[in-house]
Amino acid sequence: MVTKYILTIFALAISGSLAQSCKNPQVEAASFTSLDATIVTQIAYITEFTLKCDNPLPANYALYAEVEGKPLTAARIAENRYQVSWTEEPSKARAGVHEVHIFDEEGWASLRRARRSDPSVTVAPLLAIQLQHPGSYSGPWVNSEVLATVLSIIVAYTALRSKSMILA
Repeated sequence: MVTKYILTIFALAISGSLAQSCKNPQVEAASFTSLDATIVTQIAYITEFTLKCDNPLPANYALYAEVEGKPLTAARIAENRYQVSWTEEPSKARAGVHEVHIFDEEGWASLRRARRSDPSVTVAPLLAIQLQHPGSYSGPWVNSEVLATVLSIIVAYTALRSKSMILA
């Protein structure tokens, strides 16, 4: 029985020493959003970033993201390069700055534990990226068919009015 406890403590000590966290994170990010809502059913938000740390990170270093309370996974696309993406319906997509909070495994676990007791609690992220969405174009205020119909009615009214003045 004592051997099980010693092995458990030893395993926890080894896993704790092997788990690495990014020291002094530096990030370079680029973002993309869908701008034309007339031809798509979902607005896409994509941010790619390069993470540089003072210490070397393992090849399978996992990152997680949270955007406005929505949990996301950061996909690793190359060495030290990650991508976070999500979609929203055009009616719910808002223009402005979207804050993307990036967490490592330790921070993500802390956030999940804290949220179980209080859903409004915040945990400091490893880093935060700001994604600027200028808004999406959902078409003209007046469709061309409506404008053509209104102009046709105005031209017909003017023609008939002029005709009645000439004949009178």
